[in-house]
Amino acid sequence: MGQVLARLNPEFPDLTPSKLRFLEERQLISPARTESGYRKFSPGDLDRLRFVLAMQRDHYLPLKVIRGYLDELDAGRQPILPGGAVQAPSMLSTERRLGREELIREAGATGMLLNDAVSASLIVPADLFGEDALSVLRSLVELQRSGIEPRHLRGFRAAAERELGLIESALIPVARRKDASSRAKAAELAREIAGQLEIVRSSLIRSALSRLQQ
Repeated sequence: MGQVLARLNPEFPDLTPSKLRFLEERQLISPARTESGYRKFSPGDLDRLRFVLAMQRDHYLPLKVIRGYLDELDAGRQPILPGGAVQAPSMLSTERRLGREELIREAGATGMLLNDAVSASLIVPADLFGEDALSVLRSLVELQRSGIEPRHLRGFRAAAERELGLIESALIPVARRKDASSRAKAAELAREIAGQLEIVRSSLIRSALSRLQQ
């Protein structure tokens, strides 16, 4: 288990032994066991685990949805994730890490735009950036062409913090229990709530856009 954490923590820093055990309990992963009872993760297990964690982190999908999708794959079918809006990443792929100059180049941005994005708390400062930062910076490039600058989006960070407050309040009954299983359940519940909030937010934006078109 320690080797698994060492391999995946750079990409998924919130992965813990309790989270691994929780995912195993939910039958998302099924590592083999040695005669002495130690878990033995194969390369396929690592790819599957990376897939589960990426779908949670990037798309806020509940574990039961991810498990249903994986069950369909295991049965030899070609399932589509709910709504068809989420393209599942390959279980053989890993998230790239980009340096500052590489990030700017691939996004078609400028150093000033990246600095402004960091200043507006839209991108977290780092030595290496992930795919999420690349997607945000690409979007900011397009928004800039319409006259929308990172400074205009500072309210997004405040809105995200308010949503986090809602999620933390909802987790209080679970968070009071300090055992490892409860912590893992709290993390899963937080992702589920975040996903539902995203649905509400998207609906409100679509409704507002429809009014503009009238």
